[in-house]
Amino acid sequence: MDHRLSHLILLLNEKLRLFLSISFGIFLFILFFQPFTLDRFDFNNRLLFVAGFGGIVFFFMSLIQVILPWLIYKNNQNENETVFPSYLSSFIILALNSVAFTFYLRYVGFVNISFYIVAKVVLVCLAPPVALRLYDVNKELRQLNESLIIEKKIIQKQIEKQQEDDLNKSIEFTSENSTENFVLPIVEIVCIKSADNYVEIVYKKDDSFKKRLIRNTLKNIDLQIKHYSNFVRCHRICIVNKYYIERLNHSYSKYWLTIRGFQEQIPVSRQYILKLKETL
Repeated sequence: MDHRLSHLILLLNEKLRLFLSISFGIFLFILFFQPFTLDRFDFNNRLLFVAGFGGIVFFFMSLIQVILPWLIYKNNQNENETVFPSYLSSFIILALNSVAFTFYLRYVGFVNISFYIVAKVVLVCLAPPVALRLYDVNKELRQLNESLIIEKKIIQKQIEKQQEDDLNKSIEFTSENSTENFVLPIVEIVCIKSADNYVEIVYKKDDSFKKRLIRNTLKNIDLQIKHYSNFVRCHRICIVNKYYIERLNHSYSKYWLTIRGFQEQIPVSRQYILKLKETL
């Protein structure tokens, strides 16, 4: 019993503010725009009469979206039981409110019911199900956004772990004619530049930056290291290790990278600026 009662209280707490807001909105709309004749009431009675519309809306929203789900849960012991699909719930709320509004106008407000009055009743009663549907859609989007944020964080952690694993690996650079080779841990490689018929490998060894020329093309080297996510192309003549990037600089139409502890500027072309920003 305590568990079922706590479930009812949970449902009420979740929906109460929404139901009150919608009901109060209906109250204000009918009070100020007066879609129905209210001349027969004085000011105080008019307030009470209009408040009745808000009460009707609040009752049927609570009945369809709180009380019935709680009763189903109580009988079937299924907390996730859905009483009505969303569209059917909206239609039932619209129908019940429309019928109740019509009877309320006829027997409490003594308003002569005509097709025009019924049409206005239906239009006013459309507001609650539309508001509820917008609330549900917004809630679904928030939940989807939260799940995507969590998924993004998980993927980022996986990428970071992969990058850390890659840093511990080594790459063997070979010359174009395979007459010489040069093995370096990825964690030591700073950048790779094109130098005519050679590539210049800048690496960090014992806290100092060193350079090594190998006869090859940057295109071939790029194909060799493309499987490692640590490297990013920033210019047609340069590939850089993200591990060493300190910041991306911009002055007028010129972009360049600052490498930690390295005095030279690494050029960045407009062709690669968007991909570089996404990577950083």
